[in-house]
Amino acid sequence: MNSISLIAGGAIIIQITAIYCIWKAITSARTPQSSIGWSIFLISAPVIAVPAYLFFGHHRYRGYEISRRSSERVIRGVEYQQIEHPMASKPAVDPTALEKIADFRAVGGNAFRILIDGQETFEAIFAAIDQAKNYVLVQFFIVHDDEIGRDLQRHLISAAERGVKVRFLVDPVGSHGLSKDYTSLLRKAGVEVAARARGNRPRHRFQINFRNHRKTVVVDGQTGFVGGHNVGDEYLGRSEEFGPWRDTHLEMRGPVVAQAQLIFAEDWHWVIGTDLIDELHWSPEAQPENRSALVVPTGPGDVLDTGTLFFFNAIAAAQDRVWIASPYLVPDQEVLVALKHAALLGRDVRLIVPDAVDHWLPWLASFAYYTELLRAGVRIFRYKEGFMHQKVVLVDHGFAAIGTSNLDNRSFRLNFEMMVTVLDEAIAAQTEEFLKRDMARSFEVKTAFEGRSLAIRVGSHIARLFAPLL
Repeated sequence: MNSISLIAGGAIIIQITAIYCIWKAITSARTPQSSIGWSIFLISAPVIAVPAYLFFGHHRYRGYEISRRSSERVIRGVEYQQIEHPMASKPAVDPTALEKIADFRAVGGNAFRILIDGQETFEAIFAAIDQAKNYVLVQFFIVHDDEIGRDLQRHLISAAERGVKVRFLVDPVGSHGLSKDYTSLLRKAGVEVAARARGNRPRHRFQINFRNHRKTVVVDGQTGFVGGHNVGDEYLGRSEEFGPWRDTHLEMRGPVVAQAQLIFAEDWHWVIGTDLIDELHWSPEAQPENRSALVVPTGPGDVLDTGTLFFFNAIAAAQDRVWIASPYLVPDQEVLVALKHAALLGRDVRLIVPDAVDHWLPWLASFAYYTELLRAGVRIFRYKEGFMHQKVVLVDHGFAAIGTSNLDNRSFRLNFEMMVTVLDEAIAAQTEEFLKRDMARSFEVKTAFEGRSLAIRVGSHIARLFAPLL
């Protein structure tokens, strides 16, 4: 009798929870299709659907404090940067919508260096850390305790030992395998480590589907790095599985560094609860190159779907071309329509994706989008010389964005991301040059499943069902 009562009680609790989840799905899901899908799942299989919804049914990260909207000190600092360093000239692509998405204004006075692949990227980052005088801020999605990971560790320890304040932040999911020995050595040297969430951040385990995918290094508030590289030997082409690794990072100097630094401060505050605003330098020196740019941070803490809006705005702004390089092609409906519409208008729309596989589900799902994109006139190139992991957007001849956002649903609304958008013809020309080299190392897709097995043809459509989670 007791066991029967327990089973009955459990069933009642599951049903009540399912009803609550259905209500949440109806009132908060982004699309009617999503609401219907979750509702049917919760009604038909509540025992499975309730846990699934609790982990994967949300696309908002409640309570994330965004300092650039709530801190008067930050607002005054941002306004100062805008007044002191206005854009050098009227950009070819109007940044108004991006400025509203970012809560930043585009500023002039910046200099940039595009870093191609891991060797160049980590040499530049380590050189900057070695020259640090006051502080170093380091944030990566993934850090491995391997050769390049230990190289980073040594440079950070060396900086800390000479009196530089070093702060180290990684995503607890992306870096779940990072050893305690690794972070213990950092702490012993005086590095402040936020390797895993403390206190009540994230507030409960159902938020683990949200990831901080940003990769940022800031030195003394003067030099910054953002891009696709994580810290692992595979990012330098040392993996037998992936072979050569194609990625892009961006080194920046000037007022835009303060924007990237502020996003780090927001992330640090969320994990640690410590406000860094008064401890950091907020007036980077203007550079003679005087290039205009802004940082566009996106994530589930925003009121709007800023990840989707970034790509939609970039695609819609194109008058001549839009080229996008991404390791994953799993767009939501809005971005998918924007790509097709741009191609139908006669814009030169090109997508560069890897032919190699690192995660099977998004790799498979991408094939399910090919037919409609190709019919609309979008050109798709599959990179074949190793794995391509860069996240780059080129619009017309005066807009180039390099950062951490993939062309997939996870980056659109589940991950915290950052794209540095440079409104400058010279940087756009450099971006065009390396993307052309990447396309020369690719083959162009003519039909969606040419040469592909029946398993891929069938599996791609099944994998697309999971697109909202990829």
